Amino acid sequence: MRIFLEFEVRRVHCRRCGKVRRERLEFLADNPLYTKRFAFEVGRRCRSAPIWDVAKELRLDWHTVKELDKQYMRAQLAKAGTPGPTVIGIDEVSIRKGHDYRIVVSDLIRLRPIWFGGQDRSEASMAQFYQWLGKKRGRIRLAVMDMWKPFRNATNASAPQAAILFDKFHIMRHLGEALDQVRKKEYARLSGKDRRYIKGQKYTLLSRKENLTLEGRQALKTLLRANKRLNTAYLLKESFGQLWSYEREGWARRFFENWRAALKWQRLKPYEKFADMIDRHWDGIAAYCKPENKVSLGFVEGLNNKIRVIQRRAYGLRDEEYLRLKILSCRLPML
Repeated sequence: MRIFLEFEVRRVHCRRCGKVRRERLEFLADNPLYTKRFAFEVGRRCRSAPIWDVAKELRLDWHTVKELDKQYMRAQLAKAGTPGPTVIGIDEVSIRKGHDYRIVVSDLIRLRPIWFGGQDRSEASMAQFYQWLGKKRGRIRLAVMDMWKPFRNATNASAPQAAILFDKFHIMRHLGEALDQVRKKEYARLSGKDRRYIKGQKYTLLSRKENLTLEGRQALKTLLRANKRLNTAYLLKESFGQLWSYEREGWARRFFENWRAALKWQRLKPYEKFADMIDRHWDGIAAYCKPENKVSLGFVEGLNNKIRVIQRRAYGLRDEEYLRLKILSCRLPML
């Protein structure tokens, strides 16, 4: 049942500016036709449902629901306060087609995004985060990122005390791409019936064995038995994951050198390029060996998936400020 409340609002003449001001009532939303409690109820519903569904259920205009949801999310961020992170995760997110990127920075201790912005994924855009953080950037001791050079340069310039750690999920993705290149070359080299073991097995080869179904494991076993080079490449890929288990840099380096030596005479050019890339970025990989740097690296990747769900649920968001509020508040508790 709809209820309409009519009341008088006092108007006050301001001696300082000479204008007439209206009394501000704390229980009203930014839209004075609705109470703040109702605005927060709309915001809670919009956490799990599209704006259109909420508007239809509450018999409100689409734009009204959107503005009430914005007020709710701003209140969430105000209650959370200004962050002072010690460990941050840096990644980019595509907001529309055409390589249009924005940077997302997360607090990996509190497990929530704290900044969304920039015009692209350049060094200047990354520097905007450190400017926004102000003096608190001196508290950062660890920055987790992929091997994108502008992120690294901006961090070294603005937070030189912070150690840089390269995200192992991005590194393993590069290794998976190298394995896929080997698969493509083997498919091109073979002909006729010899191709049938490789055709259509891309994701079977790239997936972790424990994530495969029984049918997938059987297909993988047949593929590796039929092709010796793919079998070698697959075993090298699986063994590389051991690198993240070492607690001393010397042991990790010895493992990597032995893994690299195993590539000799294997004619796996994509793997050799991958090994050269790891060698060039070794400092950011070896940082994971220190016990104080054992942080949850999967949060950044999980946040990317959550952002894609937010975009897909809305069939794309043209209002960038609304997308920013959605991302920054997605891990905050409800009001």
